[in-house]
Amino acid sequence: MSVNIAQLRAFLAVVDEGGFSAAADVLGISQSAVSHAVAALERAVGCQVLVRAGRPRPTAFGDQILAHARSAVAATTAIADLAAQQGNLPTGTLRLAAPPTVCQGLLPDLLARWRLDFPRVRVRVFEGEDDEVADWLAGAAVELAVVVDPAPPERGVLVGADAFHALLRHDHPLAGEDVIDVRDLADDAFLLSCGGCEAHVREVHRLAGAVLDPVHRVRELGTLLAMIRSGMGVSVVPELVRVMLDSRLVLVPLRQRVVRRLVLAGPPHQTWHPAVTALVGATPPVEPPAGIAAGRAEVS
Repeated sequence: MSVNIAQLRAFLAVVDEGGFSAAADVLGISQSAVSHAVAALERAVGCQVLVRAGRPRPTAFGDQILAHARSAVAATTAIADLAAQQGNLPTGTLRLAAPPTVCQGLLPDLLARWRLDFPRVRVRVFEGEDDEVADWLAGAAVELAVVVDPAPPERGVLVGADAFHALLRHDHPLAGEDVIDVRDLADDAFLLSCGGCEAHVREVHRLAGAVLDPVHRVRELGTLLAMIRSGMGVSVVPELVRVMLDSRLVLVPLRQRVVRRLVLAGPPHQTWHPAVTALVGATPPVEPPAGIAAGRAEVS
């Protein structure tokens, strides 16, 4: 049996319009073409679908397939509509900047989603420190960025609320604790990551009433991890670092809760590229923790 949409559409038009001539007018084809399509449907199913005496009406079998025919035609129309919308999808190449932890912890999933939803948009990733990313975006060196704690007024979508944790070697005495106070690390050599998180680490110590006195100041996150892995000290880092850890390193939540907001946005003072507006608008916001601002700001 081979039933096609054109046959079902002709059948429905005759039923709905009350005749072959009226159906032909609605479909924009000849009356003969309507008759041939209905006849072909009847040959395919092996029985009549219309009573032709007087005003055409469905046979008993025609009544049985009527709802299925409507569903099939509606589904085809919906697919055609979606295909037409696909032709209006944004196009172009976007440069996206983000800090290293975001590039490793958040961007892989976002890029995969965008490749499916926006196949005609190409995204090129540039990795930079927090201040570099913000400067690149403000200066239009990139069209899109994940910015850390952007200044108001904010435009974009919250894609991460990243709490800071203690980073310890797996055999550190506090590695198995559920939560620790940053003051508990006072006897350890502290390694400070200077790649953009220094202000957050200082805030952790301020909340604890502790003095930040780093033994080493390290810019590259990979170097920081290697130093802690070798037993040179401890640090405080955002939770997204977790994706970069092996079994020799652990993150432990801190009693002093400091969270950085990661916002996907276009340039703060310029009109956004249409593809930027589309990507930001289609990206679902994360649910912010208590005390953190709402997930989506104005999208331009």
